[in-house]
Amino acid sequence: MWVVFAVMSAVFAALTSILAKVGIEGVDSNLATALRTVVVLAVAWGMVFLTGAQGGVFSISRKSWVFLALSGLATGASWLCYYRALQLGEVSRVAPIDKLSVVLTLVLAFVFLHERFTLRSAAGCVLLAAGTLMLAL
Repeated sequence: MWVVFAVMSAVFAALTSILAKVGIEGVDSNLATALRTVVVLAVAWGMVFLTGAQGGVFSISRKSWVFLALSGLATGASWLCYYRALQLGEVSRVAPIDKLSVVLTLVLAFVFLHERFTLRSAAGCVLLAAGTLMLAL
């Protein structure tokens, strides 16, 4: 089932880039990011209440709070940079560079989470990086 959600994530991420490029025209990139964030916030809390998960907020550990907050800061920084890049560049060049996050994620998961890094995943990282360079440069 996780594969279905991962594919849906990729589809929505692709739509995000196209819709953002059209929507950001004539709008400050920081303002556009803030507006997008309000929509994301409303949808996320809507899902929390729709699924009845709001009671779980009181059982979240301090460690989880810290790492979720850090993740939120990283997300915000990513979005601010992404929208600025979209404002200045072509989607077809910005998006592939943004997706280098896949390569970086694999490396960071190996270093910090001690996940397996096999010959296959190393080859995939090299191919993703090479493909990104071909598309973006």
